[in-house]
Amino acid sequence: MANPVLLLHGFTGSVSSTWKPTGLIELLQEAGREVIAIDLPGHGTAVKHHDPKAYADMEELLTEELPDGIVDGVGFSMGARTLLCMAAIAPHKFGRLVVAGVGRNLFERDEAQAERIAKGVQGEADPGDVHAQTFARYATEADQDGQALAAFMRRKHYPLGESEFKLITHPVRVVLGTEDFAGPADPLLNSLSNSVLTELRGCDHFATPKNFGFIDAVLDHLEAF
Repeated sequence: MANPVLLLHGFTGSVSSTWKPTGLIELLQEAGREVIAIDLPGHGTAVKHHDPKAYADMEELLTEELPDGIVDGVGFSMGARTLLCMAAIAPHKFGRLVVAGVGRNLFERDEAQAERIAKGVQGEADPGDVHAQTFARYATEADQDGQALAAFMRRKHYPLGESEFKLITHPVRVVLGTEDFAGPADPLLNSLSNSVLTELRGCDHFATPKNFGFIDAVLDHLEAF
């Protein structure tokens, strides 16, 4: 029997805004896959705390909530980082992985930029900061809470370094647009022992989940059809 598929959206996203519009959930279900699509804490329909400490153990808690058996996983941006952390926490729980919208950025966290983004989703975006302005727009959607998103951004992040990557021996498809600020993909590919890259020509970060190349890569890597 095929593994269930876990879907994890990115920062300021949700199941409703990231996965439902593309039809990916239905495609996976039509292929006989159970889909576990969840809103990350602080996002969408999930509980929204305004204290960063409430999100400190997010990756461990999400891993504990996985069903028995092995799951495949698909993550975009922050969801991709979360998925890799979860695979390092419990390697035996995961099968095939697709991580999109991540690359060099996983190794070069910019605390100052993260704080600018946190302020942006609170409604205090610097007019000259394109990234903060973009996240700020997504934070105004009906199912989002800017204060909760800011707290989420300011949380203590689970480590993702050499020791964690050594534990991720799963087959991983990295999907990255040529115009994505998260790139290049090389540092990530070099850190993963069993990975392959799908490059989306002309695609930027925020367009990735809706790109047909991304959807094709997911279905191909998970062997959904």
